Amino acid sequence: MRPVTSLRTAARREWGPLLSTVRCALSGSRLRAVPMALGAVCLTALLQVVQNQSWGRRPVDVVGSVRAEDPLWIALLRTPLSLFVPAPDLPVWGALAQVMVVFGIAEICRGRWRTLLIAYVATLAGTLYARAGVAVGTDGLFGLPASDAHVVDTGPSAAVVGIAVYLCHAYRAWFTGAVVITAMVVEVVLKNNLAGKEHLAAIVGVLILCGFTARRDRRRHLRARRGQDLRVGAGFRSGAPPIRSSNLRRGATQRRS
Repeated sequence: MRPVTSLRTAARREWGPLLSTVRCALSGSRLRAVPMALGAVCLTALLQVVQNQSWGRRPVDVVGSVRAEDPLWIALLRTPLSLFVPAPDLPVWGALAQVMVVFGIAEICRGRWRTLLIAYVATLAGTLYARAGVAVGTDGLFGLPASDAHVVDTGPSAAVVGIAVYLCHAYRAWFTGAVVITAMVVEVVLKNNLAGKEHLAAIVGVLILCGFTARRDRRRHLRARRGQDLRVGAGFRSGAPPIRSSNLRRGATQRRS
């Protein structure tokens, strides 16, 4: 019984704050709490339907398909929408489930704009890595074969991994974050492909973002603390001598000149 209690305590400490935030939001607003996640799911499903039409593959490629061989400015323009274009070799229901769950939790816990920023940073890190990896070639440790330059690089998986790591950092779920990172490393070891290495690049990009966020929060906390100390100190030490009334009534023991 004691190991079960210890496991329950560890799970509550790991996921308790996160689940409490999500539960409160969903109990009060239900799906109205995650409008951005619902919109992302609908957009992903729409792009999946369109790209499977005989006439739709070309338009989706133009607006959202990224390849390492593309000019950089075209890749940067297509990257925001590319994370909502399902990968053609993976089942679309997996992408929809990932977007709904991970994007929904992040939207509740960190806000929609920050969630979109993290998703874009993770996707952009993977996109830039693919170009650098192809340039390095197979001779380098993190290089990629030249054939990967022609691979269509789309899907929400890099964004999902990046958001998951960011949430683990924000809520101090260190064990879960370590499991996610370890799983991505194992994926690269077992299946050394472009997608797996892009997941690692997304993790690195998000960890850098976490470092900037932590540094900013620490500076903000120090400024707030200094301001509080100054306000408290001003109440006790004004720098002026104590005020004495000049209208004190002379007593019998008061010295007279």
